[in-house]
Amino acid sequence: MSIDAKYRQASLYVGDLPADVTEDMLFRKFNPVGPVLSIRICRDLVTRRSLGYAYVNFLNLADAQKVLDTMNFDVIQGKSIRLMWSQRDAYLRKSGIGNVFIKNLDRSIDNKMLYERFSAFGKILSSKVMSDEQGSRGYAFVHFQSQTAADRAIAEMNGALLKNCRLFVGPFKNRKEREAELQNKANEFTNVYIKNFGDDMDDERLREVFSHYGKIVSVKVMTDSSGKSKGFGFVSFDTHEAAQRAVEYMNGKDICGQMVFVGRAQKKAERQAELKQMHEQLKRERYGRCRGVKLYVKNLDETIGEEQLRREFSSFGSISRVKVMEEEGRSRGFGLICFSSPEEAAKAMAEMNGQVLGSQAINIALAQRA
Repeated sequence: MSIDAKYRQASLYVGDLPADVTEDMLFRKFNPVGPVLSIRICRDLVTRRSLGYAYVNFLNLADAQKVLDTMNFDVIQGKSIRLMWSQRDAYLRKSGIGNVFIKNLDRSIDNKMLYERFSAFGKILSSKVMSDEQGSRGYAFVHFQSQTAADRAIAEMNGALLKNCRLFVGPFKNRKEREAELQNKANEFTNVYIKNFGDDMDDERLREVFSHYGKIVSVKVMTDSSGKSKGFGFVSFDTHEAAQRAVEYMNGKDICGQMVFVGRAQKKAERQAELKQMHEQLKRERYGRCRGVKLYVKNLDETIGEEQLRREFSSFGSISRVKVMEEEGRSRGFGLICFSSPEEAAKAMAEMNGQVLGSQAINIALAQRA
């Protein structure tokens, strides 16, 4: 084994770091266990603020293992940190091998509890309870070293009760797999959702209206506590072709004097996944349009506002957006400008980089993200 390979294997990822943790703090925490070669807290390229994770390289593999075994989930600055081996193998991260998705978690389950519960099935490379400002979002990911361990976890934990919540545990699916699954459901649906037909509809009348399009398995008009129609319902056909015909011929048609909507019936999770997919597609398209045309302007004088920044750069082309980043009403010293073409952005960067605005020479860089 080469020295470089040995050092790479003795590298730990340190996640969930508080924003004010420094390299020196991490050095003082880990170096007593064994010699630390280097520490890198990953930071935003523009603001230099911590992104909440770091890499720690040890001289000896055994020291890194000891830190992982004894310090995982230790508290730094009031926050529990998350340790795992630094996984530089992109194929292993993205292949899905050994990756498990867990949902319907009790909100009290944290990273430590998740790790302890699932480590019984095999060695864990990484685990994470997804959270936001309000706490746990109720789902998590666990990446096992082997698919065998992942299969054991799925077999034993899917449907199991944990803190009175019945878990779903299954193989992790990447975005392309989820999109393909959604598309397959869209191509094979047999249940139809009908809404806006008023409050005088019942099951038999709805069955009569839709029976022209194929054999019906079940019909349900949703009602309130008094038995009155809530204006929507469901029809289940025995074939996809019949359901498709009903959608094609009845969507937008008049029933009981009202124009109805008729479409594929979807579970709430499906609707949310489809909306998320549409949002991500729009985001990718927006990124494609803005690629190479958005500039970061750094070292801005705090007196420079958005209108002045627009005026200074308007001679180089059409500007679609200008934003000066602020905190509590005061400029944070950087902003962004989005041009309509890469050529305009390149010209602005070439001619304005280093120019003095207000009292400071600005620094311009091409933005890497939309």
